Amino acid sequence: MCGIIGIVGRSDVAARLYDGLTVLQHRGQDAAGIATVDGSRFRLHKGTGLVSDVFANDGVRELTGRMGIGHCRYPTAGSAGSDEAQPFYTGAPWGIALAHNGNLINTEALRREVFEQDRRHVNTESDSEVLMHVLAHELAERGALTPASALAAVGAVHRRCKGGYAIVSLVLGLGLVAFRDPNGIRPLVLGKRETPEGDEYAVASESVALDLLGFKLVRDVKPGEAIVVTADGQLHAEVVAEPGRFAPCIFEFVYFARPDSMIDNVSVHKARMRMGQKLGEKILRLRPDHDIDTVIPIPDSSRDAALEIANVIGVKYREGFVKNRYVGRTFIMPGQELRTKSVRRKLNPIPLEFRNRVVLLVDDSIVRGTTSQQIVQMAREAGAKKVYLASAAPPVRHPNIYGIDMPAAEELVAHGRTEEEIQRHLGSDWLIYQDLPDLETAVSGPKNRIASFDTSCFSGDYVTGVAEGYFDALKGERSDAAKAARG
Repeated sequence: MCGIIGIVGRSDVAARLYDGLTVLQHRGQDAAGIATVDGSRFRLHKGTGLVSDVFANDGVRELTGRMGIGHCRYPTAGSAGSDEAQPFYTGAPWGIALAHNGNLINTEALRREVFEQDRRHVNTESDSEVLMHVLAHELAERGALTPASALAAVGAVHRRCKGGYAIVSLVLGLGLVAFRDPNGIRPLVLGKRETPEGDEYAVASESVALDLLGFKLVRDVKPGEAIVVTADGQLHAEVVAEPGRFAPCIFEFVYFARPDSMIDNVSVHKARMRMGQKLGEKILRLRPDHDIDTVIPIPDSSRDAALEIANVIGVKYREGFVKNRYVGRTFIMPGQELRTKSVRRKLNPIPLEFRNRVVLLVDDSIVRGTTSQQIVQMAREAGAKKVYLASAAPPVRHPNIYGIDMPAAEELVAHGRTEEEIQRHLGSDWLIYQDLPDLETAVSGPKNRIASFDTSCFSGDYVTGVAEGYFDALKGERSDAAKAARG
């Protein structure tokens, strides 16, 4: 999972791209980069680390130009090294810079095609670079560079690429080209800002980036749609892919997105509140005479759900953990050892809220179980009589292949275990999971804005289909053990 943003403005955009990336930082903390167009050349700065670290020492000032794209990286494919920081760049044809959120599931086949048929060299292990070369080839195949030819080239990219992806790219001599996969798995929003000099446009992973920068949210980019904004601010948009099943990633609403974002016309904040309502109702069905004294969220993304659970079951909501803001999100840290070490650095309990109480800890989800296991133990050490644990999401039993770091089923705590076995493994006195139909209802909302979701990590239903042997190859490339072996 990564954060992407692109702007076509009427003045230099680098500072705004930087600000936009800071509010998308939760989507990736491994690397960051910005590319701008200044006349007939690209200006590019990228590196490993947080946005503020990469662009320290006046890194933004060098990035002149009225068009640009930005990226903050969360590694799922390839290595976590600086050679895979984005945006990527290629000089032919015309010059293209590209940033990508998501994951392709036919990367190796595409890599061979790009080399053997398209005669292009891929320099890294990143599927993002492969996708860039596919786009570059399709642009070259269409001759003259026009908005219409760029839209047609993106249509060809959709036919060749398989997976979940959202893209922002710069094409010299044209402008900004952005697009979203045909199933709409990865999010992308379009914004507009009116100025005395003319309209400005922006695309981003989440609407919160548009809010910060003063852009009005126009709409979500449609599944399979291509957006072209020319250097003079003209917008061209067309759905250029064959119709697919619209299935946005439900995990965006569970964990990844900020609560102040709108994704596919759904408020993340309201979706999480409804998750809490549904889970509270389940608790009352299972234990109408429960002995819970206090509901405590595991910060940050479970707060909305925890508050609604407390309201539904009629007990106190309390903040029981203090979070160190200078430690990243443990789920998206590469490597099990780093995740394990970071949990206690990240959270510290307030003993007053635990002592001699039956507490219900609420988390947005339980993936590897690393964090949950340690937090349950921390609650006991803080004096809790009993520790119950509730997950606003169902058990995560299957790998995610569309850009979330769940590559190996064996690394998932729910894989091959019953809920009772998971409870014993985590050390809680009671474990309550959300039911998948309730989660889907909670996100879709009373107006049923979304008919279906990508729920593959819960259900094992992969909207794109999966080739035989894919999961074995994925485990060999992207499991924690494989990453550790590569160093």
